[in-house]
Amino acid sequence: MNEICSLNLTALADALQKKEIGAEEATRACLDRIAATEERVGALLHVDAEGALARARQLDAQGPDASQPLWGVPVTVKDALSTQGMPTTAGSRILEGYMPVYDAFAVQRLREAGAVILGKNNLDEFAMGSTTENSAYKTTHNPWDLQRVPGGSSGGSAASVAACQCFASLGSDTGGSIRQPASLCGCTGIKPTYGRVSRYGLIAYGSSLDQIGPLGRSVADCARVLGVIAGHDQRDATCDPRPVDDYDAAAAAPALKGARLGLPKEFYAEGLA
Repeated sequence: MNEICSLNLTALADALQKKEIGAEEATRACLDRIAATEERVGALLHVDAEGALARARQLDAQGPDASQPLWGVPVTVKDALSTQGMPTTAGSRILEGYMPVYDAFAVQRLREAGAVILGKNNLDEFAMGSTTENSAYKTTHNPWDLQRVPGGSSGGSAASVAACQCFASLGSDTGGSIRQPASLCGCTGIKPTYGRVSRYGLIAYGSSLDQIGPLGRSVADCARVLGVIAGHDQRDATCDPRPVDDYDAAAAAPALKGARLGLPKEFYAEGLA
């Protein structure tokens, strides 16, 4: 595996800002990794190699920007999120060939933060599933053991992160669809508090439960992405208007020192243990 792909997002972002690695170099490393692993893993429904490289070259020409926390960082996006210029199918033949003319709010935020979007991740059709075996297009496999499932419905996103095809991915969680595949694939996933991230541009499963969130290789990586995609959006009436917390600082703090953890005894009733 290319040495660049073994870095976590935080380390890569730092190297990009210092010009130790270029955006195009990082993007090519991920595209090479996709070429080497995708046939077996099946994490992606669409790879926009040409668009990603063009974006990376543009960023390199402009130079690193410290105000963009994801400058030059290659990422992927669950195919339930509207992405301008890329197919968005929600894993269904019903939407085959659909090309959105707008970005979901979270995708727009990724672009504004300097990210390079490599492509769209596989999922259970319309996010209804927990194994990513129920896509209309392909089955995604767990990169750690190809005979096992990666979880779902954001299994393509989790598998893409675990296979080091990208440095982070966006998923959506209704009843565990970020957290469960993150667990099965050995990466980190966060379902933010409802309303913290705008649902604008997300193909709905259960609108009153759906939430867009990050998957990454560490808590710190997810904190950085969450800080980018969180924030008020007037197009989503349920979006929280309060200022976004400093998730980077929170991830770096020894937050569990002195903390008390409780386990509800009701969770361990007969038949549930």
